[in-house]
Amino acid sequence: MSARILAIDFGMKRIGLAVSDALGITAQGLPTLERTRIADDLGRIRELIEEYSVERVILGNPVGHSGNPTAMSGRVAEFAEKLRRRLGCPVELWDERLTSVEAGRMLRQSGMGTLKRKRAVDRVAATLLLQAYLDYHANERARSRKAQGNGAEAQADAEAGGIDPRAHGGDAGADE
Repeated sequence: MSARILAIDFGMKRIGLAVSDALGITAQGLPTLERTRIADDLGRIRELIEEYSVERVILGNPVGHSGNPTAMSGRVAEFAEKLRRRLGCPVELWDERLTSVEAGRMLRQSGMGTLKRKRAVDRVAATLLLQAYLDYHANERARSRKAQGNGAEAQADAEAGGIDPRAHGGDAGADE
């Protein structure tokens, strides 16, 4: 994953924003977008996509604790569809359960005043959302490489010992 990703924490009053670094390793918060009209919001997001050369957008999907849709997740899905039509790049919904709660907790622990916390919580939530997304995909890539490496190593070991690992459930050379 080497393309930049924009994360959006959608709200009725504000939109939290974060962007990945060019390597897709870290998330950096961007200034929170105060909502005005939908056309203006979409236009500002399009400007950010061009400014940061973003190739994918992830949009926090506020599903309930049980994983079921909420009233807000319906609004987010509508916003995602508008983004898809307007942007011309992939827009993916990503589970954002508890990112705003975690952002609020982190900001309270930092000793930040109430007014500053209110202004920062959406940006921090978008940053947490994006970092979780980046970490998930980095872990998936590492798991995939490890699985491919283990399969290739087992095959090489088996061929060196004349054992077909497929005939032994892939456990060639394992202690029994």
